[in-house]
Amino acid sequence: MDTVGKLEEEALKRKERLKHLKRKQETSNSESNQIAESIPKPVFRNYRPESEEIKENAIEEVSPIDLETEISSQLAMMKAPIVIEDIDIANLAPRKPDWDLKRDVSKKLEKLERRTQKAIAELIRDRLKAGQDDILQAVNVASASITSANNEDE
Repeated sequence: MDTVGKLEEEALKRKERLKHLKRKQETSNSESNQIAESIPKPVFRNYRPESEEIKENAIEEVSPIDLETEISSQLAMMKAPIVIEDIDIANLAPRKPDWDLKRDVSKKLEKLERRTQKAIAELIRDRLKAGQDDILQAVNVASASITSANNEDE
């Protein structure tokens, strides 16, 4: 029986809290309504230019289009045969998937190629100075490396 009494007491407390919250909400709503009423509402008007300069710069009215002539001209254009001979097939061919990579890397490869040629020339000079190989063999090695580099580029 005590549980029933406690439940009734809790229900009464909840009712009191709800009444209190409603009163609070009503007072806040009335305050916000008073604030909203004190703010002036904007009046929207259409703009009509009063000066001649503005009227002249305004958008000119578009003349009505003769619908039948427009449609007939469009249909005539559709009936005309399409000339395929003027189209260049080479421009329509898809590019290779790595074309942009080759384009971006080409400048760097040119620099590396120049550095490689300089390094080969220095190695040949060093060998000649050291006397390890004779001049003919050094020249043959350099010419072979240059031709192999050129073949790889192609």
